[in-house]
Amino acid sequence: MNFLRKILFPFSILYGFITSIRNFLFDKGILRSYSFEVPVIAVGNLSVGGTGKTPQIEYLIRLLAPNYKIATLSRGYKRKSEGFVLADANSTAEILGDEPFQIYQKFPQIKVAVDADRKNGIEKLLSLKDKPEVILLDDAFQHRRVKAGFYILLSTYDDLFCEDFLLPTGNLRESRKGAKRADVIIITKCPKDLSEIAQQNIKNKIGLEVPIYFSYIDYHDLVYNPNESKKVSEIKLLDKLVIAGIAKPEPFFNYLEVSKNDCLVYPDHHFFTEKDLNQIEAKANNKVIITTEKDFVRLMHHHWKTPIYYLPIKSSFLTKREELDNKILNYVGTSSRNR
Repeated sequence: MNFLRKILFPFSILYGFITSIRNFLFDKGILRSYSFEVPVIAVGNLSVGGTGKTPQIEYLIRLLAPNYKIATLSRGYKRKSEGFVLADANSTAEILGDEPFQIYQKFPQIKVAVDADRKNGIEKLLSLKDKPEVILLDDAFQHRRVKAGFYILLSTYDDLFCEDFLLPTGNLRESRKGAKRADVIIITKCPKDLSEIAQQNIKNKIGLEVPIYFSYIDYHDLVYNPNESKKVSEIKLLDKLVIAGIAKPEPFFNYLEVSKNDCLVYPDHHFFTEKDLNQIEAKANNKVIITTEKDFVRLMHHHWKTPIYYLPIKSSFLTKREELDNKILNYVGTSSRNR
């Protein structure tokens, strides 16, 4: 914790007081939460910053889409549109936000919508003629106006919520007590070789009677663009420029075995300006360009002088994946039957 954050600690107390009152009002029903007729799964975190929400949403889509009509709903962070938007053939990353647009491109069989007002967004989805049977809420753990039927709380291995502090001293959006609302907790971005003893130590630190699972980022063996794919093993041997506009890009750079001199880092969800694109072209100097899947949807429409590829990722589990899958499937199946 740096000095500036330490001196802001009194503001953390005030922030915690405000968020605690808000949660108390929702818990007691003084502020109303709305439930819906379809299964609603909320994925989110207690902290600001990247915890791997999009890979987890994609994991749920792969799990549920074979048997259910799925819709995802997020606020569409940094999008240049307002209100409710349902993705269609005219959608772009600017209209939807980069992550919803990425999901729309990857899973064309599902509905992808954005709306900062999640209640309104769900009502709009359920008013469609071909309405969804399951709704996945992205980054909605604090969105108490909607009462989801199943809450998945994410926390990164190297930045556990139970060791963090409230904003602005730390990165927590609300008190650690908020984790009690979770039906399951997933510790994301773990080392692949995390031992069972280390997993148990983390469970002990969290200290909640909530099922806890451990996931890691699994990189594909291929990089892609709309025209072709190449093996990562081949890419690692080439001169390349690697670009990332994501939170905590170091594992991405490490996987591609690239030096700092061949990296360009931008803020999370960064929309690239003409100046940025010219900078990338100049630094690439005809080298192959590799970027993240999330960044690619914001870069794909530029006419590049050199090949550009993206490296997909997915969420995988160290242990007990089937147990987690069954919990989710049982919730969705039971909720669907009880409608």
